[in-house]
Amino acid sequence: MSNDDTLVGTKALQQSFANAPYVPTQKSLHGIRYDFNDGARIKLPPGNWLVNLIDDASGNVLFTCQSSEGWVLSGKKYFVDFRIQVFKADESTPVLDVEQDLRDKSVIIHFPTGTLGDLLGWFPYAERFRQQHQCQLECVMGAEIIELLHEQYPEIQFSTRETIKTHNPYASYRIGLYFEGNDTHQPLDFRQVGFTRIAGYILGVPPQEEPPRLKLDAPRVIDEPYVCIATQSSCQAKYWNNGYGWSEVVAELKTLGYRVLCIDKEAHYGSGFVWNHIPHGAEDFTGALPLQQRVDLLRHADFFVGLSSGLSWLAWGCHIPVVLISGFTDPQSEFYTPWRVFNSHGCHGCWDDVSIDFDQEDFLWCPRHKGTDRQYECSRLITGQQVNRIIRQLHQTLSDERAALSLKD
Repeated sequence: MSNDDTLVGTKALQQSFANAPYVPTQKSLHGIRYDFNDGARIKLPPGNWLVNLIDDASGNVLFTCQSSEGWVLSGKKYFVDFRIQVFKADESTPVLDVEQDLRDKSVIIHFPTGTLGDLLGWFPYAERFRQQHQCQLECVMGAEIIELLHEQYPEIQFSTRETIKTHNPYASYRIGLYFEGNDTHQPLDFRQVGFTRIAGYILGVPPQEEPPRLKLDAPRVIDEPYVCIATQSSCQAKYWNNGYGWSEVVAELKTLGYRVLCIDKEAHYGSGFVWNHIPHGAEDFTGALPLQQRVDLLRHADFFVGLSSGLSWLAWGCHIPVVLISGFTDPQSEFYTPWRVFNSHGCHGCWDDVSIDFDQEDFLWCPRHKGTDRQYECSRLITGQQVNRIIRQLHQTLSDERAALSLKD
């Protein structure tokens, strides 16, 4: 999550997605129409009907009803292996008995705009979904992310909300962070499994994480060893709120022989009377640059040091080590990195608490201790000493790997 990230309530999130076709796209006998856009949908003509919605994987009947005319919509909008049965009320043989089959069908997966880390973590699940079902997949997302990914996933059609090309999809799904105990759009609360892995659960594919495929062929342009850092985020809880931490880390990195490049979008970011600045001693590589330029720079960095923010996911996709500093999230919330920095001696993990909903309107959000001397202790108690210890371990690991390679040569 970066300071471009947009985390919104369920209603607003749904409004950010393109609407499903008003009329179900699949035709059947007797004028019945159905599809699997935002759940199972059946439109019934006049008559006396009995409808069953079944989870075909388990055999559970999820819903049954009688209707004379109108719509039947499933309560679950995430991937379910649906089976739809429609009977005439006085008959025992269904006039429609269809199992959801996505093979060679047109499918749309919608992603929210204005987010970087979330989407980079989610997108590989869309590719896994395409491979598993052998469907014709279109992914809808922001133009900046399309530019970053489209060449690496030639089997997927990319579009923005305004340029959707599939007008009669067989099925569609909406990936996002759903708060307020929502179990309509996700099979379990994303905070129980990590906000990256929830995409696997929504799409019904194995939830093991994997980095996105990025274009990593740019030549190296900086001769000296360097490390990239990113210190900004979208609300104060996500920052490393130790006043000495970043300056101590920059000094340690320089002692180890690295140039330190700060690659945030903004050199200074905040709200009201609280502002965060580029660390003293870091080289200013900030700016609103295309993401591919960030990838080209990250690709040749020895490693990256950052927060639970979008640039950490971008660095992960570049296959370089990531030192990730966060206290408002617990370690299982993000992708796995052996260089995760976390301190359990104070309050921590409010983001992963299912009883607390994030308030994106409050830049100083700290749900348990706001206004007290314990505010942001989750990251304040992470010291520069603690982070530098991890950095020295990583530096030694990289040095040992280089030494081993030189012996082979």
